[in-house]
Amino acid sequence: MCGIGVIISGVRIGSSSPISHSTSPVSSAFSVDDLKAALGRRGPDSLGCKKIFLHPTVSGEECVELRYCGDKCDRTFFAKGELHFIGATLQLRGVNPITQPLVDESGNILVYNGEIFGGIHVGSDSNDAEILLQSLGKCCTCGSHGHTTACNYSGLGKSSIPELLSTIKGPWAIIYWQDSSRTMWFGRDAFGRRSLLVHWPNLEDCRFLLSSVSPISSVEQSSDFEVENGITSINFWDELSCGVYSVSIGSSKADKCLLGEVKKHEWTNPILKELVKWERTYVEPKPAELHFMIPSKQPDVHSICLERKPSGLGAMQTSVPVPAQTVLIALRESMMRRTTQSAIFPAVTCDLQQEELVPVAILFSGGLDSMILAALLDECLQPSYGIDLLNVSFDGQSAPDRISAKAGLKELQRISPLRRWKLVEVDADLSKLTQETKHVMSLINPAKTYMDLNIGIALWLAAGGDGWVHEEIGEIDNDNYQRVKYKSKARILLVGSGADEQCAGYGRHKTKYRSGSWLGLNEEMKLDMQRIWKRNLGRDDRCIADNGKEARFPFLDEDVIRTLLDIPLWEVANLDQPSGTGDKKILREVAQMLGIYEAATLPKRAIQFGSRIARESNRKNFGSNRAANQASAGSVVIYGTSNLT
Repeated sequence: MCGIGVIISGVRIGSSSPISHSTSPVSSAFSVDDLKAALGRRGPDSLGCKKIFLHPTVSGEECVELRYCGDKCDRTFFAKGELHFIGATLQLRGVNPITQPLVDESGNILVYNGEIFGGIHVGSDSNDAEILLQSLGKCCTCGSHGHTTACNYSGLGKSSIPELLSTIKGPWAIIYWQDSSRTMWFGRDAFGRRSLLVHWPNLEDCRFLLSSVSPISSVEQSSDFEVENGITSINFWDELSCGVYSVSIGSSKADKCLLGEVKKHEWTNPILKELVKWERTYVEPKPAELHFMIPSKQPDVHSICLERKPSGLGAMQTSVPVPAQTVLIALRESMMRRTTQSAIFPAVTCDLQQEELVPVAILFSGGLDSMILAALLDECLQPSYGIDLLNVSFDGQSAPDRISAKAGLKELQRISPLRRWKLVEVDADLSKLTQETKHVMSLINPAKTYMDLNIGIALWLAAGGDGWVHEEIGEIDNDNYQRVKYKSKARILLVGSGADEQCAGYGRHKTKYRSGSWLGLNEEMKLDMQRIWKRNLGRDDRCIADNGKEARFPFLDEDVIRTLLDIPLWEVANLDQPSGTGDKKILREVAQMLGIYEAATLPKRAIQFGSRIARESNRKNFGSNRAANQASAGSVVIYGTSNLT
């Protein structure tokens, strides 16, 4: 995970295509140092900056530039425009340390926050940001003039930048200066798995800004009441919509000012374009298909290594649907891409003894999604490594997620007794988190509802991994434990985001199914997937990454999304069945194939309810849950209340 940003000043920014953004006139209250501090929390390994100064020529036909590093420049050069690039790095790949911004011999500049799991070859010893810079340097300049396909330059076929970025598999956000065309490229992947905020120039602040996160001082203009109650009306930042954008900088002949034109470019990869559309071929079953929920064909467990029979339980399930086999294979490959040791920077492991090493952790509730991730990680991670299960509670040992996490730990220990599992119990008291609440308000910005804040606090605390673990006292198997302080050092966190949206896990999915049958359910799931970047992923990325950790989303792997879309909807979910059975039906079958039978029957429970932060927040801000429900029913919030189901 990295923190990236750019500040463009002295350039009049316009748009040649419809780009939605906020028009509220608000002023900023943060400095460049504030921005660096916020980005530095995301990338604790290194922090760097790079500036470009621009000035129109006398003829007014092009720009000239002065480039320099650091905080000193040639003051004899009068610049009208400035581009200030900032990059903070959490390095997880490559054998040599890097510092962003990266600059190549042609003067191109890159700040990158992401992982390349496919599309561009990255060697096991290579850093993907450095490889991406090399690939970008080979791109033509045609894309800056509106073209998005490969061109022929001096007899050599070259890709445009949108075409190159469309090939990347994995999460990313990027800011890239293409020196030859005087164009800055920026954007985020098609599903928004990495945060990128934008401030569009307005009357109060004419700068153009991009940043992974909002500095905490961005919310300092809130009233005391708003800060006390965790709500802010500041609207300085917008979530950047998924896609690839460019700002081509030139000069005006009339008044010799610098002009920047923003364009949004289309994805060029046809497979990616299909995923973004999220179209399912088989939505409505025929009557005969509704009676054929479990195929008679037996799974070939030896060829695909699916069965995991725990001792003492006997034969639990011998017939496994073929679609579930396909999903499990896709999920296993997704997990391998995200946890292979060749893709983990050696600095992550060099400070710890081998027996203490925990490179990967899981945000863990003990529910269906996190249990599947834990079982898959156990299969993919080297046996000598431990796995931290990070669980947050605002009600001690009584929170539902704490209870299910303990039960889940026992089930994981049963199926993999040699693995060093640690359930990290992060205990929190909302009444004592005043400063922390203000900090998380800056992280969820521009989201600003109680629900966003509750989820953000829970994620931020859990990702920090600062809690308690139970250690055995005396001889093994004597059932005597002591609770000791522990802080997880894992810098890669696996998160179950995307499972509910793709597999009908929300209560509103059942509501839509009852009112609109299969077509209504499919449209609701499609809507969820097409807005997940704005409702969930940007916020979650910012809250997790603030701890110097990188969130990875195995359920949102491109191949997993494609696999689930290829499966008939009635095989994915059967909402005629009760909760805990028909919702996320296909994932429950995957869990059974992994041997986690108890988790396969657990109902959906959102983190704000499972950790009980929602209850504590309602009591603090409204006096009770009932009063909070009445207040939200009579008020309008940014994203509505449908996420509460």
